[in-house]
Amino acid sequence: MAVATESVWQDWQRSWDRQQEWYMPDREERFRVMLDMVEALVGTAPRVLDLACGTGSITDRLLRRFPAAGSTGVDLDPALLAIAAGSFAGDDRVTLVTADLKDPRWTEKLPHDSYDAVLTATALHWLHSDALQALYGQLAGLVREGGVFLNADHMPDPATPAINAADRAQRHARMDRAKAEGALDWSQWWQLAAADPVLAEPTARRFEIYGEHADGDTPPLEWHARTLREAGFSEARGVWSSPSDALVLGLK
Repeated sequence: MAVATESVWQDWQRSWDRQQEWYMPDREERFRVMLDMVEALVGTAPRVLDLACGTGSITDRLLRRFPAAGSTGVDLDPALLAIAAGSFAGDDRVTLVTADLKDPRWTEKLPHDSYDAVLTATALHWLHSDALQALYGQLAGLVREGGVFLNADHMPDPATPAINAADRAQRHARMDRAKAEGALDWSQWWQLAAADPVLAEPTARRFEIYGEHADGDTPPLEWHARTLREAGFSEARGVWSSPSDALVLGLK
């Protein structure tokens, strides 16, 4: 893999953020509420597990808001982890771990046995519900007593099909307008990564692992809250939502 400067990694980080915002214009609001809940429940110097961390978007915002925090980022995607490693190079508050969340022994690769907070966003919909249920059980063992788990993801309500369809039509109209103005979608972003000497090799490995996109589930918010309580969290409920997405919080 070609050598890149810090500014190159930051450019890729910003490019990833813009691509994600094309799908989720309220992405920063979700992060803000997530960190509000972290501060409210575990304070301003938490030990955090950034689950399915990707490029480290959560860790970046965590450390800018809470400089005394520490973060373990875990993911399997070699291209996104390369961006994370370049972005946080030399920052001893950040540890990155390569692991498959579907591997029952993935937690053995972590540097700590417990965390104040486990945070994840727009990632676990890559898992089917049975795998996600098993993962929630593992997370109940990782989050310390009084600690929190927060998952922001697609959680549409199947009981409101007309509302869902109207929201989808409006969102896609907005996305089409942004696309006409030059916004990159998922496929275009990965095409650029594959063509860049810095990311070509890890991007090729990434597609060997995942293919084009994983085929997971998007159960509703109520499912997440119930499953977290069944896994061992004392309380769980939504703390933020948009018409299509939600942020569920589990308190250990």
